[in-house]
Amino acid sequence: MANPSKKSKKNTGYSKYIIGFWTLFSLGILTIIFLFLLASWGAFGKMPKFEELENPETNLATEIFSADGETLGKYYSENRTPIKYEDLPTHLVQALIATEDERFHNHSGIDARGTMRAAVYLGERGGASTITQQLAKQLFTEDVSRSFTGRVLQKFKEWIIAVRLERQYTKEEIITMYFNKHDFVYQAVGIRSAARIYFDKEAKDLDIEESAVLVGMLVNAAYYNPMRRPDLVEQRRNVVLGQMAKNNFITTQERDSLQALPMEIKFTPQGHDDGIATYFRVYLQGFMRDWIEKNPKPDGEQYNIFRDGLKIYTSLDSKMQKYAEDAVEMHMAKLQKEFDRQNENNKTAPFRDIDEAEIEGIINSSMRISDRWKQMEAQGKSREDIVKSFDKETKMRVFSWSGIKDTVMTPRDSIRYYKSFLNTGMMSMTPQTGEVKAWVGGINFKHFKYEHVKQAKRQVGSTFKPFVYATAIDQLKLSPCDTLPRNHFTIEAGRHGNQNDWSPRNSDNEYSGMMTLKEALAQSVNTVTARLIDKTGTGPVIEMLNKLGIDTRNVDKGPAIALGTADMSVFEMVSAYSTFVNEGVYVKPVIVTRIEDKNGTILYQHVPETRDVMSKETAYVTVNLLEGVTQGGSGTRLRGTWATNNIDYQRAVTGYPYDFKNPIAGKTGTTQNQSDGWFMGMVPNLVTGVWVGGEHRSVHFPGIRYGQGATMALPIWGIYMKKVYADPSLEISSGDFPRPERLTIEVNCRDYGRNNDDYQSLPDELEF
Repeated sequence: MANPSKKSKKNTGYSKYIIGFWTLFSLGILTIIFLFLLASWGAFGKMPKFEELENPETNLATEIFSADGETLGKYYSENRTPIKYEDLPTHLVQALIATEDERFHNHSGIDARGTMRAAVYLGERGGASTITQQLAKQLFTEDVSRSFTGRVLQKFKEWIIAVRLERQYTKEEIITMYFNKHDFVYQAVGIRSAARIYFDKEAKDLDIEESAVLVGMLVNAAYYNPMRRPDLVEQRRNVVLGQMAKNNFITTQERDSLQALPMEIKFTPQGHDDGIATYFRVYLQGFMRDWIEKNPKPDGEQYNIFRDGLKIYTSLDSKMQKYAEDAVEMHMAKLQKEFDRQNENNKTAPFRDIDEAEIEGIINSSMRISDRWKQMEAQGKSREDIVKSFDKETKMRVFSWSGIKDTVMTPRDSIRYYKSFLNTGMMSMTPQTGEVKAWVGGINFKHFKYEHVKQAKRQVGSTFKPFVYATAIDQLKLSPCDTLPRNHFTIEAGRHGNQNDWSPRNSDNEYSGMMTLKEALAQSVNTVTARLIDKTGTGPVIEMLNKLGIDTRNVDKGPAIALGTADMSVFEMVSAYSTFVNEGVYVKPVIVTRIEDKNGTILYQHVPETRDVMSKETAYVTVNLLEGVTQGGSGTRLRGTWATNNIDYQRAVTGYPYDFKNPIAGKTGTTQNQSDGWFMGMVPNLVTGVWVGGEHRSVHFPGIRYGQGATMALPIWGIYMKKVYADPSLEISSGDFPRPERLTIEVNCRDYGRNNDDYQSLPDELEF
């Protein structure tokens, strides 16, 4: 028989272990509960309030939309554009759940099974972070140290916030927030930006294998990035596809066929310098800055276009913008090649007509406004050291029409190099509504920041003459068929505010015979224009300019203005010419039609601004005059016969086959020494203006053949319009200009037009 005392002692010994176990277990549970409480009280770092969970603070990009619904670009500190759950493709959501959180729909923020597995195997068989925990970490938790204790405390915070998120939001909302928050690098914050940047499509249009690529990047977008490690990313994509098959979202056959596909990336950066309409977006930023100052939020704070997620709806058409940019690139690359050829033997290239001292002044002025100068000055460098730095050779990447070039040159030489490029400004507008449809402010925004549609003002040359003709028609009821002598003509000093006698010369040195106004404008005869402004006076012409939306504060009021001595912008010229097509009614150009906040509330709606400037009859007669430019003047090459007979022109711009048959009104313009080339072209529902020239007026072609507006600017209009007419969805008119019901002025001039061969020199030069 056993000794009772020994059995009692043995039971007492077991009891100690049992009591000890439950004591430790209880302490562990209490400790965990206490840690949860401490975390919820904010002991391990700030915890979000209920209001923050309701509206988590997120920087949202402001998105710019074209009139046809395409995204033109964004303003952002983080390139995040929110997306709704219904716009997420089903296979994208399935790929996420299969890869990151298989039991997502079965837990309340914490996956107990995954947590136990991670604890037992110390994370070697996968982590335990649910999608909700990962979202909690992204939204509300701060970075911690790499220590074990720090990571443990971080987990407690994630668990608490995850549970709160699950109580506050639906599973669909959590998925949506997760996709909207994740940073895929290369300024791709959120799934919508990632889809656009890596595949150039909306997220809703992603294919299964593309969704798998983006979900595969979630583990570490910097490491698993298709632009850096494509082979590794493809392997990761296939893992995601395998997980989708494992969870029965796709079949094994689908998995195998998808894994066999090559990974195709269409990288489309969305930096502020990338994409289309870059110059327009910079101008729009200024527009928004002015609007924001005048329109605060209800609480008095100002909107921030870099984080408030505004939606800006513009008048631009994405297709027309692309056609315009393509036209600029096609022509300017060829024109620059000819310009460089003609500068090969120019000792002062790219400058002409100025001496070395003046050139040095231009270079020094550019040095002082350069980023290099400003940065070194901010660092406290002396002026002498800064100047010396411009003469030290350095590696740099420079723009060329054949692509970016890696080279070595001094910063001083790079300034001269960039000044050798001809640049351009182009704007296209619907005259009846004022909607700006295309805006090209230069040849390459990354390398040439100065904007040439609105910011730049250049001498307009003969494109000014229609304003004089329109004033004369309005005042005197002149007809395009009326004739005036083209002989020498002098306006005496003091007659129209001029200090000296003014006797303009004709560029072809012809001064005999009579000619109709239609011929005179087509051939850009200076003496006839001088006679007209002498009849009208300069005051009425200036008054008309003001009504046409042109800033005349710095315009010389003398009679020489008739030949285009004034500096104006492409923006002003297009809106002014549009008045002629719009039957004498000026419509202020529109670039923004609507602004909405992130919730879709309309903050701004455009209201058209219009005013009557001239009668329908005056406007129509002026358009009729301008049609003559393309029928028998410097715009004749648009009809397709001129370029085929001109070898020199073909060498310069390789014969563009325009061959337009429809009515076109237009005017070329060329300024003194060929510094500026212009073309204003009009059809019934589209007016487009083009300027081409160097940054400095001393950068120009040596002769008129290549330096005139008909060679420098007109081809851009021709290429653009060919592309526009080839797209019937744009509905650009090819019919006649609207004719007033009661037209008292004769416009059908007999025997108008000359043989196109007579216009091979196409003189259109402004001379004094």
